[in-house]
Amino acid sequence: MDELDTKIIEMLQVDGRASNAGIARKVGVSEGTVRRRLKRLVQDEFIQVVALPNPVKLGYHSEALIGLQVDPNKIDEVAEALSELREVSWVAITAGRYDVFAWATLPSSEALGVFLKTQVGTIKGVQRSETFINLSNKKRGYGVAV
Repeated sequence: MDELDTKIIEMLQVDGRASNAGIARKVGVSEGTVRRRLKRLVQDEFIQVVALPNPVKLGYHSEALIGLQVDPNKIDEVAEALSELREVSWVAITAGRYDVFAWATLPSSEALGVFLKTQVGTIKGVQRSETFINLSNKKRGYGVAV
């Protein structure tokens, strides 16, 4: 990956729908160069082009970060089980007080409560969980400094 790849990625982070021709004009190369670079970046898994939905606009009004303390020999299994839940969009194995964090989005606080009891609470290996309710989003995206 070089400086041109970095510029292409930065531009797509701002506008994921930017055209190859538009990117090419801004960085001073041909559209074919951008097309080839972009194809390689996707194939080599440097980037993934996705749509980032707005949960509130889609009727999901309850978002939460869930911290889980897990049996040490079950961390990977718990993370995998969380990853398979439709309501969960992000899972990370971490160091510190919690072994696993998950981000869940549901239609209501009532639905979140049911989800915590019937889905998260029944995963084998979960010792304890703490839920942090999202009150307001100030930034939503997948931006990474490149």
